[in-house]
Amino acid sequence: MKILGFMGSPHLNGFNAKLLNSALKGAKSTGAESKRYDLIKCDIQYCRGCMKCVYENHELPFGKCPLKDDMASILEEYLQADGYILTSPVYDVNVTALMKTFLERKVALFFKQKGDFGKIPDARVKAHFKKKASLIATGSAGDEFKEVMAVPSFETMEAHFLIEEIDVVDKLYVGGLENITQELLSEKLDEAYTIGIRLVEEIKKERKEQ
Repeated sequence: MKILGFMGSPHLNGFNAKLLNSALKGAKSTGAESKRYDLIKCDIQYCRGCMKCVYENHELPFGKCPLKDDMASILEEYLQADGYILTSPVYDVNVTALMKTFLERKVALFFKQKGDFGKIPDARVKAHFKKKASLIATGSAGDEFKEVMAVPSFETMEAHFLIEEIDVVDKLYVGGLENITQELLSEKLDEAYTIGIRLVEEIKKERKEQ
């Protein structure tokens, strides 16, 4: 089993990195393989909205994008993975531009016929809920502002999963980072570790039941 972590923070050793590392360690403690993608280090260009990846080559697991960057190789590994953990700090009440750019380019996983007006694209390869995901968002505002800070970020990160038929197992918001105590940070890291374990367990459970 392989779990991929995608980090939308530009800070390679910041709070998001610590939380994602902890979650991936939790997944690895169950025997799963894991890999972390630091989106700041990936060459992912902005989507140009040409929709070639959506309208053409429907026989492929993901559409061909005219942009030449890292996204094709990332999507290949994405489709082979069993679970995902997405993390992002909240910038201006949503995920970072790094995470949003990655999510926009994931549209290559979908297809749509030209002329299907008023419809959303469908997933080329549906997971049939055998794959799972978990989401982590962080912010300077305290936990009492979760509805304003975290919910829009979670909705953005979760949207594609709904189409791909991938359940989201956990959503963790860690707020008040500007003055978080070491004790509270340790508690949140433990929570992230548990999220990694639970993610793998839920994948195994779903596949056993099916």
